[in-house]
Amino acid sequence: MQVSLGALVLHLSEHHGDACPGSAVRVEVTGLRAFHEQISAKEYGYQKPGIEETPWGSVSVTLLDPFGNRLVFDEKVAR
Repeated sequence: MQVSLGALVLHLSEHHGDACPGSAVRVEVTGLRAFHEQISAKEYGYQKPGIEETPWGSVSVTLLDPFGNRLVFDEKVAR
């Protein structure tokens, strides 16, 4: 399975040996709040991700893919 947004393309896999179920991928982005608004506007009934402020100076949105992996979209913020 593939998901994409702009220039970002993620290939998601459930094949044995690609990764352990429950793995995580961290993607550095800009415009995280606009991305969050865009995905929230879809009103998807199974996930309602919020924005998390991290202690190390970033904000992030975490989504679960169909195979149970975490996709963490992260943006550094100025302090």
